[in-house]
Amino acid sequence: MTATTNTHALPKGNIRASINRFFAGLGQGFNAYLEAKSRTAEIERLNIKSDEDLAKLGIKRDEIPRYVFRDLLFL
Repeated sequence: MTATTNTHALPKGNIRASINRFFAGLGQGFNAYLEAKSRTAEIERLNIKSDEDLAKLGIKRDEIPRYVFRDLLFL
């Protein structure tokens, strides 16, 4: 009895492009994680402040998320 193995070699350009896409996606995901983490920290930092301190910054307590995400949200 004989065994047959089929292998399909991909051109080097396709492998390199696939690897580049993988790492680019990984990098984008990591950047998104860091961005979300830093914004969460800012929200927590502002929530700790008193209403008086927030008023000095011109922020109401219920506007903290809008303030933190002001560059992404146009509300």
